[in-house]
Formats: sequence, C-alpha cells, structure tokens
Amino acid sequence: MKPRDLVELFLLAAIWGGSFLLMRVAAPAFGPFALIELRVGLAALVLIPVLAMQGGLRQLLSRWAVLLVVGLCASALPFVLYAWATLSVTAGFASIVNATTPMFTALVAWVWLKDRLSAPALLGMLVGVLGVVILVWGKVSFKDGGSGWAVLACLGATLSYGVAGNMTKRYLSGVPPMVTATGSQLYASLILLPMAIASWPQETPSASVWSAAVVLAVVCSGLAYVLFFRLMERLGPTRTVSVTFLIPLFGMLWGAAFLNETISLRMLTGCAVILLGTGLATGVLSRLRMPWQRMN
Repeated sequence: MKPRDLVELFLLAAIWGGSFLLMRVAAPAFGPFALIELRVGLAALVLIPVLAMQGGLRQLLSRWAVLLVVGLCASALPFVLYAWATLSVTAGFASIVNATTPMFTALVAWVWLKDRLSAPALLGMLVGVLGVVILVWGKVSFKDGGSGWAVLACLGATLSYGVAGNMTKRYLSGVPPMVTATGSQLYASLILLPMAIASWPQETPSASVWSAAVVLAVVCSGLAYVLFFRLMERLGPTRTVSVTFLIPLFGMLWGAAFLNETISLRMLTGCAVILLGTGLATGVLSRLRMPWQRMN
C-alpha cells in the first residue's frame, strides 16, 4: 500500500467516525428525520454530478426499484436509527456498535443467501456477541431515561446495513458501485421526504447546528463515498474493509475531544472484542495485514 492510500484510508475512517459526533450535535435540534433528509439529499446532490461524468445516470433510473429498497436499508433506515440513538448514547458508543456491520452482513448472507460459514466465522459471531454484551452491560434499561431502545436502534441499524449489503450482492451485481451509492442517497431522500416535512423543526436551528448537518451530508456521505470507491478501485475490497477497524477509534476520539465524552475501560474492552469477532466472522484476520505492513 502506498503512503497516499494509507493517508486516504485513515482520512475515510476519521470522516465516518466523525459522522456519529455530527449526528449527536445536530439530531436534538433537527430531529432524526429532518437531519437525515438533509444528509442524504445533499449527499445525492454531491454524487449525481460525479455519476453523470461517469455516464451512470441511465442505470440510476433503469434500476430504480431495487435501488429504492437498497436506499431504504443502506441509508434511510440505519441513518435515522443512529440519529435517534445518539439522542441517548454517546458518539463513541454508537461508532463501536457500528463495527458489527460486517458480522451482521455475514450472518444475513448465511441465513438468506445460504452462504457457508466456516468454524472460525461462527466463532467470530459468538465473540462479536460477547463484545456487544460487554459494551452494553449495565446500559440496557427500558425504563424512562434508559438507553435500552437506543442500543437496540444501533443494532438494528447494523442489521439493516447487513441486509443492504446482501441485497446489493444479489440484485446489483455488475452495477457500478457509484450507481449504487448515488441511488441509495437519492432514493433514501425520496423515502424520507414526507416524514422530514412533517417533523421539520419549528424553531430554526443555530448556525453551528446547520454547519454540522451540512458537513454530515457533504463530507460524511458525499465526499466519503467518492473516497471509499476510489480506495476500492485501487486497493480492492479486502484491504479497504480495514477502515471498519479504524472507525470506532475516531468515533471515540472525536466524542471525547469535542463533547467531553468518557472513554471507559468497558468501551475499550467491548470494542476490542467486537473487532476481533468481526475479523473472525468475515475472514479479514486470515487475509489482511494492517495497511502499514503493506507500504512500499
């Protein structure tokens, strides 16, 4: 891996890790639906010109039905769930749970697509579940003021990502990834538009909150997708997926630096166990060396 690729990989992890911080800042003022409508709508405006230059607009329209469903599962539903969850849990906590996404993707592929799971993959899922238990131990309360529903929302978001990944594999194989990325943002914005209008805040959010929402959309969705698929093209999926292991690090760091969130020993332990389980479940640990080990 060239130094430029390594820099971009860490930049992507920093951007996606920062998305949890930005949701935590903007969600209380906008509400989940309005905030995510801004996120996916503005991201679509960033991505459509890029896709047009690549000549992919025709596929964006011809594959609208499956892209609509993928937009629901890959963007609309999980983004709203995370935005709602960050009203109750920290950005660092949400970013750690997000690391279970590859594990849920493998689980959905096993149940739905009948993909074979090896013994290490099954072990990895059990380890990942243990990591989640460690992370949420003492937090799961469904009484008033408890964060139990927020924890379930985070897990529901990662499960939705897993469904979206397998839908893409089954129904959008051969479709350029930028078409899928742009379509997921565009059609997610159409899905969320009625709910966003109905729940639009009566009081105008402050300039700082608006700035957080715009950065969330333009940088954490629009620019991040361009960066992600550029890395996919240069490095391939196996090496690019290492970004999954870096996002919780930045999610916790940004939350601690800007919101004074506490990074507890339980969070660090749960994060380490979840990442170990994810690595085993996806086979990444058997194939992947860390990026700096591949520098040339």
